[in-house]
Amino acid sequence: MDNKVNISTDSGADVERVSATVSQNLKIFRRRNGLTLDQLSRKSGVSKGMLVEIEKGSANPSIATLCRTAAALGVSVADFVGVAPSVPARIVQPHEASTLWRGPKGGSATLLVGTHGPDEVELWRWTMFPGETFESPGHSSGTLELLNVEIGELTLRLADTDLIVQSGSSVLARTEEKHAYMNCGTQELRFIMVVVELQRSRGRLQL
Repeated sequence: MDNKVNISTDSGADVERVSATVSQNLKIFRRRNGLTLDQLSRKSGVSKGMLVEIEKGSANPSIATLCRTAAALGVSVADFVGVAPSVPARIVQPHEASTLWRGPKGGSATLLVGTHGPDEVELWRWTMFPGETFESPGHSSGTLELLNVEIGELTLRLADTDLIVQSGSSVLARTEEKHAYMNCGTQELRFIMVVVELQRSRGRLQL
């Protein structure tokens, strides 16, 4: 399953902008933490080769890779792509949001806005077309996701259980373990997702 970051194919300028932002911020955050590439690789579980390519701006990392690297550095994915507000309130314009996944049939996952790490709250917009699937290896302990289906039908796979979330319905789920979002229906699927990952509370949060 190819869940690589395909940073918005709408324009070459946007691809270059997000790649450059991720590259620059990785260098800044790594040096701020006093870590070599070898040390960051061991701490994050991401290969040194991948980290080198990200810093060069020539990598195509998965969302999971960005999540692991961000967690190891005590920042958020929103910090990496530059949509974490640095003032009490900031409007993130549509062109500033970052599309971090493209499905084989044109689906997308866009990180609209998020907080600075290590505590993370992220707002995502997903579009999936019939037959598209996104698989996640899971997040850190205590991570919760809140989803609202706007159009279509979402199949949310948690372990060996498939939850069917109809249009207009919402779901709150722990996503510490491997999970997947699937469009098993016959029409376009759109949903909004909030990811909550609190580093200060590593126990299991109550639903």
